[in-house]
Amino acid sequence: MEPTTYPTLNLDGYTPLPPGKLAAVVTFLEMTEPPALLPEPPGHDFTFAPVTDPQPDWYRDLFRRIGEEWLWYSRLRMDEAALRATLADPGVCVHVLRRAGETEDLGLIELDFRTPGEVELSYVGLVPGLVGGGAGRFMMNRALTLAFATAPRRVHVHTCTLDHQGAVGFYMRAGFRPYARAIEVVDDPRLDGVLSRSAGRHAPLIESD
Repeated sequence: MEPTTYPTLNLDGYTPLPPGKLAAVVTFLEMTEPPALLPEPPGHDFTFAPVTDPQPDWYRDLFRRIGEEWLWYSRLRMDEAALRATLADPGVCVHVLRRAGETEDLGLIELDFRTPGEVELSYVGLVPGLVGGGAGRFMMNRALTLAFATAPRRVHVHTCTLDHQGAVGFYMRAGFRPYARAIEVVDDPRLDGVLSRSAGRHAPLIESD
C-alpha cells in the first residue's frame, strides 16, 4: 500500500506534530505570600484529610477517576517501585476530599515539600460531577494554609490546555500569578493502553496510518 501523502503545509508560525503525539500549552503559576481565602459554599459537609500511608493501587485508582477525562497519565506510567518511593517520601503529602461521615474519596491534593523553600501543588483535582460546586475552593483554602505553614519562599503549580478549561482562572482567583508558559509534546497515553481510548474527548485521538 502506498503511504498516505498530505498537501504541503505553510508551517510559518506552526510546529509540526507527528501522529500519536499530544501537544499542550503549559502555564506555570506561583505565589509568594498567603492569599485571601476563597469563598466556600455555605452549609457544605466536606472534609479534608491526610492519607498517612498511601498505597500505589489506591493512589492510581483515585488518580484515574479524577484525571482520566483530562488525560492525566504521568503517575500511571511510573513503575511500581518509583511510585511507591514517591508516595512514601516524607516530603510528599497526599490529602483527600470526602463528605463528612463517608469514606469515598472525592478529591485529591498532593503537596510536594522536597525542594527547600518551595512547595509545589503537584496534583489538584476532583471526581467528575464536583467541579464548579465549591469543593475545589474548599480544598485549595486548606492546601494553601498547609503550604504556607512552612513559610516557603514560594508555592507553585502548573496546568495545561488538556486540563479543565477553567483551571488557570481558578488558580488565579486563588492568588497564583502566571510566570511562564511552554509547549509540551508527549506520547498520547490512549495509544499505549495507559488510558482508555474514550478518555479526553476534548482532544481528538489521531493515530498514524
